[in-house]
Amino acid sequence: MSTADRYRRFADAEARGGSPCYEEWALGVAADGELLALLDDLPVAKRQPNLLFAAARYSGIPAGPFPDFRRALLADWPAVRKVMLARRTQTNEPGRCAVLLPLLAALPQPLALLEVGASAGLCLYPDRYSYRYGDHPRLDPPAGPARAVLDCEITGPVPIPAALPRVVWRAGIDLNPLDVADADDVRWLEALIWPEHDHRRARLTPAIEIAKAEPAHIVTGDLNEKLTTLAAAAPREATLVVFHSAVLAYLDAESRAEFVDTVRGLNARWIANEGPGALPVTAPPSPEPERALFLLTLDSEPVAYSAGHGQTLHWL
Repeated sequence: MSTADRYRRFADAEARGGSPCYEEWALGVAADGELLALLDDLPVAKRQPNLLFAAARYSGIPAGPFPDFRRALLADWPAVRKVMLARRTQTNEPGRCAVLLPLLAALPQPLALLEVGASAGLCLYPDRYSYRYGDHPRLDPPAGPARAVLDCEITGPVPIPAALPRVVWRAGIDLNPLDVADADDVRWLEALIWPEHDHRRARLTPAIEIAKAEPAHIVTGDLNEKLTTLAAAAPREATLVVFHSAVLAYLDAESRAEFVDTVRGLNARWIANEGPGALPVTAPPSPEPERALFLLTLDSEPVAYSAGHGQTLHWL
């Protein structure tokens, strides 16, 4: 796929209906030969729209009309390029816990959570957030240092839990973990949130405070090299749950197959929230084929479709 096609697809399947600014920027980049030439000078993995737009905003370019963005980007390209080469699209969206929660709450308790591609680890606290599923009564945890409320619109027979899961162990793996105590890492997490998504910015701060109050054990390294050893450290009296969201698309086919074999060989339950083509499963028809939805699976069995930031959940 060419860089121009990549940006057009992002505009049509991801940004449309979610970020008018990013839709305009992506369509503008896709039609701009000068900007495409700058992007094509980067490694393929560094040309993605989310990375460019987050790096631009991290570098001080505000959301606004494409012509203003273009002028600022060309003027500041060396700084933006440096950020793109140094950073990754490590969106750590706690809202995804809302689509994981029905599965986590239904497993034998207590739970030991192990997230691959954990970023700053904000998805390792599903028992610490509050949840609103449509018109259902809000689910709340015991009082803590802060509270983040996750809203999720639902369709289909979603098994809304009566109570939050009990988590006794939290761990993660990431090539480059982000530190919630580091101001630059927090600023990068903020830059990764799309311009119009004020609700996501509002819940990021309490989610970070939760992670600071109870730091998870996150190891640095490749998931295929670290998974087995880290899984062995989980308490045996707990149900080990290996989970991930929007991670496998960053692996090549060989690494992805190795990961699937490894996780299937563990004494663990496996929850994946990924693009439909990322796993060796047959994806049922999508409720919104025009949108880039994730397929939620439990032990390789499809159970639902979800929106990328956890804002919708369609149970199969």
